[in-house]
Formats: sequence, C-alpha cells, structure tokens
Amino acid sequence: MKAIHRLCLVLGDQLSFDLASLQGLDRERDTVLLVEVMEEASHVPHHPQKIVLVFSAMRHFAQALANQGFRVQYVTLDDAQNSGSVPGELQRWQARLNADEVHLTETGDWRLEQSLKDCGVPIHWHSDRRFLCTRGEFSEWAAGKKQLRMEYFYREMRRKSGLLLNGDGTPVGGAWNFDADNRKSLPKQVKPPYPLSFSADAITEQVCALVKARFTGHYGSLEDFNYPVTHADAQALWEYFLDFGLAGFGDYQDAMASDEPFLFHARISAALNIGLLDVRQVCSDVEAAYWSGRVALNAAEGFIRQLIGWREYVRGVYWLKMPDYAAGNVFGNSRPLPEFYWTGDTQMNCMRQAIGQSLKHAYAHHIQRLMVTGNFALLAGIVPSQICEWYLAIYMDAFDWVELPNTLGMVMHADGGYLGSKPYCASGQYIKRMSDYCANCAYKVSESTADNACPFNALYWHFLMRHGDRLRSNQRMAMLYKNLDRMPSAKQQALWQRGQALLDRLDNGQSL
Repeated sequence: MKAIHRLCLVLGDQLSFDLASLQGLDRERDTVLLVEVMEEASHVPHHPQKIVLVFSAMRHFAQALANQGFRVQYVTLDDAQNSGSVPGELQRWQARLNADEVHLTETGDWRLEQSLKDCGVPIHWHSDRRFLCTRGEFSEWAAGKKQLRMEYFYREMRRKSGLLLNGDGTPVGGAWNFDADNRKSLPKQVKPPYPLSFSADAITEQVCALVKARFTGHYGSLEDFNYPVTHADAQALWEYFLDFGLAGFGDYQDAMASDEPFLFHARISAALNIGLLDVRQVCSDVEAAYWSGRVALNAAEGFIRQLIGWREYVRGVYWLKMPDYAAGNVFGNSRPLPEFYWTGDTQMNCMRQAIGQSLKHAYAHHIQRLMVTGNFALLAGIVPSQICEWYLAIYMDAFDWVELPNTLGMVMHADGGYLGSKPYCASGQYIKRMSDYCANCAYKVSESTADNACPFNALYWHFLMRHGDRLRSNQRMAMLYKNLDRMPSAKQQALWQRGQALLDRLDNGQSL
C-alpha cells in the first residue's frame, strides 16, 4: 500500500508550531510549504516594516521547522518561478510533488480563503485552534441575536477559559469588567518603560534589502524596524512587558502623549497575530501576575479582556458576516480619504502625532486608532472601505479578520451598530483630557467656531446634526442630543457652518 504524501501549506500569519495542520505530519515523507507572494504583499500598500516582519518571520520559522526535521519547501519573492499568488503556488507545488493530500489551517482573510477554495486543489481544512472560540461556536452564540455585544461574549470566554474566576465561577473582584478604572491620562511625572528593541540578523537584513528594492511605492519608513521575528524574541518582548509595562497598562492604557508612541503597551499584537506567541499562555501569564500581587486587577482584567474578549469577538463577527460585511456604509459616506493620512502633513497635532508614528513604526495603540485617526474619519464622513484599507496597509498587526470589524464596525459604525452599540465620536475635549497633544497644536481646543478652532469640535456637532435621523433613537446618544437641543440656534448654525467649511476644504484636497 502506497504511503500518503501530505503537503501542508503554512501562511505568513500562521507561524505556530502548534498549528493544527502541522500536527500528525510524517517528517520524513510529508512536506511543509511556505511562500512569499506579491499578491499578498501588495493587494493593499502594506507598510514596508509589515512586509519585513512577515517575510523574515516566515524565513526564520521555515528554518526552525527544518531544524526539527520537517521537509520544507520555501518560495522566496524573487524566485524566478514564483507565480505571484498563494493559490498559484499551491497548485504548482501540489503538482510538482505529486502530493496525495493538501492540508491547510483556516485563513485570516476571507478573500484569500475563497481563492484557495476556488483554485481546484482539494484541501483538508483544519480549525484554527490558536483562538479560544471556533467559528462554529461563535455562530452558535450569535444565533437569533439582532445585535451582538462583546461584554456578554467576553463573560462566556472567561467562563470557558477559567481566567480570573473564583472557585464558585464568579469573577474575581466582584465584576467582570474594570474598564472604568483604565482611563487615566498620563501624569508628567510618570515615565513609560524604554521600549525593548531587536537588532536585525542576516535573514532580516536580506529581507529588508528585498523590500526596499521591490516596494518603493509603499508608504512608511523602513529605517526603524526593530520587531521580534522569532518565537524566542517575541517571548523576550512579552516578558519585558510583564516586568515593566503591565502594571502601568491598567491605569494608562487609554492615555496618549507627544513623542511617546508605545507608553505602557506591550507591542505584542503583531507577534500574536502571526503565531509567534500563544494567546492562552499570554493570558495565563497575566493572570499569574495578578495572583502573585505584581499587578492590580484592573491591569490584568483589562489586558485579558483585550485578548479573549475583543480580539476573539471581532474575529467571530468577521467570519459570521463576511463577505457582505465589508460593504457596510450605513451613513452613506462618500468623501475620499485625505492625502494627509498617508503623509502626516497636517496642522492638527494629535493627527500628526498618530499618523507620524504610524508611518515611522507601523504602530499606534488602540485609542490613537479609535479616538484620533478613526474619530476624524467618522466625523468627516470618509468612505469606510478607504479608511479600512488605510488601517490594513499601515499597521504591523493588521490582518483582515481583526482590522475590518474594528475599523468598519467600531471606528466607522458603518455596520449600523451590529458590532458596537454607538458611534465612538468625540470632540477635541476628549483628546485634551487623554493627552498633551492640544498644548502644541496650531488649533485651539477651547474654540469651536473660530478660524483657529480645533476641527474636531465643529465636526463633532456637524456629525450629530447631519445624522440625527438615525442616531437620535439610540439611547446611548440621548444625552448628546439633549445638549445639542439646548444650544441657541445661532450657535448651532455657527457650528454647522464651521464644520461645513472644514469639509469643503477636504473636498478641495486641502489639508487641515
């Protein structure tokens, strides 16, 4: 009887030794295939550092697999026979190796998974066990619900994982969520830990040279790449955060500060999303830090909620609602994304800070994304697909399953409230409260209608006015509309005119 030859395709965001499709392979007979392809690197203009991260991590992972005795076929981007797409390479190598079976773990991108299903190669699909909640389990949880709420899903994940629970199954501290304790601005005397960085080895240097030569038209600097590309370095980054960052994360996770791109954030999301870290182990380490007294409950719970709550939740929504979800545009937005998103050329200091560090480091933390760059896109009525493409392109940790629901659903509220119960809109006062950005801005956050008034202020009220028919019935927006209705009509008119003037400038291709 002929022995079966299995071909296992591992994608660039699946670099985990525990990947389901890798289990049970015969290391002497079966083959693991990894491919660098232009289609995945350029279907949006990915930040050069992001491409370096994925390609270098792939090459290191392939080397590690070979050292463990696996038979590995690795296709580099500049291979003369490279077909340019993942399905094309799968077809080529299945035929070349005459493989009897092809094995693949679920992808993180509906577009890619559909193209693989349509490529004519029979595939044995494996569930992605790197997540706590399977696609099927999330579908069962969501069944019959007109709207989903992360908080209730998060509680189910806490029960399933057993994290931060008392012996009777109740949450430690008497509450499931301590988000109200996670919203402090950064005092001047509090200094964040110096970020841990990693030097490029020979493999990473080769990849940097390749990316520099092949992706000259992509926005973002390649000079400051210092991210981990191996499991060992990712673990070192994680342990550094446990020692020096987690305790401050609880209080200051929503804070922003000029020229401080990382603050008390772990910077592990990219490593986690491509498989260099394991979410269960990360959460277990955080829980242990709480039980040992190293960190407060609001730090431990807040970090765990980001991972087994929000991260798992948006993945569930993505696979439940795709592909129609990507077309959501409930507000009917038609304004193109301003050019300054790609350059950082704006007088708004908060936007300049957030965009500038994104171009430099391929990184911004969640509040900068939600309440600065995202808030502006929401208030200005930017086409959802264009701001989604920007987030997918510019951020190191952005893969379609996590980026699309976060941007289209939470940032833009373009799904009509399916993912989040209200639009996350705010005036400049929120940015002033959570950062020091306003102190060094050309605009005055204390003004709303003057020529030098903070653009966020008038655009905030303009947004509420133009979408009142839809949003007034939202109970969580009721107080905002009461405040609007109490304004004298002259002030309302002045806010409308100022907001309209700002939008006209965007329509004319001007920066703000």
